[in-house]
Amino acid sequence: MIPASDGVHVAADIYGDTGPLVILQHGGGQTRHAWKGAGQKLAAAGYQAVSLDARGHGDSDWAPDGDYSNEALVEDLVAVVDNLGQRPILVGASMGGGTSLTAVGEERVDAKALVLVDTAPRIEAGGVRKIRDFMGQAPDGFSSLEEVADAISNYQPHRKRPRSLDGLAKNVRLWPDGRYRWHWDPEFMRRKRSLADRIPRQEDAARNVKCPSLLVRGGLSDVLSEEGAQAYLELVPHSEYSNVGEAAHMVAGDRNDIFVSAVLNFLSNIAPAN
Repeated sequence: MIPASDGVHVAADIYGDTGPLVILQHGGGQTRHAWKGAGQKLAAAGYQAVSLDARGHGDSDWAPDGDYSNEALVEDLVAVVDNLGQRPILVGASMGGGTSLTAVGEERVDAKALVLVDTAPRIEAGGVRKIRDFMGQAPDGFSSLEEVADAISNYQPHRKRPRSLDGLAKNVRLWPDGRYRWHWDPEFMRRKRSLADRIPRQEDAARNVKCPSLLVRGGLSDVLSEEGAQAYLELVPHSEYSNVGEAAHMVAGDRNDIFVSAVLNFLSNIAPAN
């Protein structure tokens, strides 16, 4: 556990002992385990990758005041970077990307590089609504891992259903009543969010990104459109861009091989491993 802000501690997995520091931040409703394959490949390439559970997610502490705002997540990231003591490369997917962009663009974190994964200031309301609908289902929990697998398969029909359900145990908690519930604080879903309020701050942050940047979009994504990606590239004209054609919003989970290859190619030029 790593101390974050407001007394919250966040869980982390560390891949690799040495090398440039890469901090991996997941999307809303995910956990640090979403980065396992990427973390292993980054470590094999000579980087030290640290994947975090955001506050209220996975094994991290729940916010005592229910604060899961972008500002609170940025404060956590600042504290984690201070604790790790090394100038990081930030890789953020969806919610984690928004946290990373705000932290870099508002000069809260001095990053070597910024990698955004299927997120940008302008994202699609329909895709976001679909995520929230998925996250909001079964508030009373699931009776079995089979039910959990059904819910995930319905949300991600392009992925093959796993043969073993053991891995799903990392996405849910078994509560004392014998039912499985998603691995996040229910208060996270009660916070009201407005895309209209989000856009100006994220665009201002993007205009102030000075470090090397890479935007990775899932070609099948309904959250970040090609138009939204191009809008980011206009705001950050020095940014590189990779479109992973066979991936949806969960790019690293859908095509981890192509995703990591794009990230390593980008990093090899601006933050090569020793």
